[in-house]
Amino acid sequence: MARGRASGYPGQRAAILAASARLFAQHGFAATSMNQLAQACGLSKPALYHYFADKDALLAEIAEAHVRQLLAVVRDVEAACADPAARLPLLIRRFVEEYAGAQDAHRVLTEDVRFLDDARRTRILDIEREVVAGFADAIAALRPQLAGRAKPLAMLLFGMINWLFTWFRPGGRLDYAALAPLVADLFLHGALNMGPE
Repeated sequence: MARGRASGYPGQRAAILAASARLFAQHGFAATSMNQLAQACGLSKPALYHYFADKDALLAEIAEAHVRQLLAVVRDVEAACADPAARLPLLIRRFVEEYAGAQDAHRVLTEDVRFLDDARRTRILDIEREVVAGFADAIAALRPQLAGRAKPLAMLLFGMINWLFTWFRPGGRLDYAALAPLVADLFLHGALNMGPE
């Protein structure tokens, strides 16, 4: 009979993912070893292998869990907010808030997914496309005349939001709660006031 998992297994797994995301974000996936990951988690290397087959499995789970959470935010906002004038600002605010608590996972998603095999990378990129489509739909609903350019506009918006972690330092005069309206205002009163093609 196979042994069941210990009651602390999910918590230990989550701790490993958080520590691994932090190391990958700090040093890069390629420069981080399983020995370093085991040490950061307070585990032996064999114990770490009990939870994850290899470094690629860790990377894939960190990136996929993060992008699935982003898609869940999109779906939640779509379900809760039918008003096009409110949906896009709410999406922007929710994403800035989401990134505030997931900087390590977000850096891993944006910088290290390229190291994954084709199948894993494709699965993650397909979910990312759904996230972008949710933003493009919100843009098109708000400004139907921009429907043909909604996807590039969504990508430009992500260009602002995705790279906040490279320059923004929490603890200063500006926090994430104050930053989200700035992003929304810049986008809504800039790009969305463009005329038709």
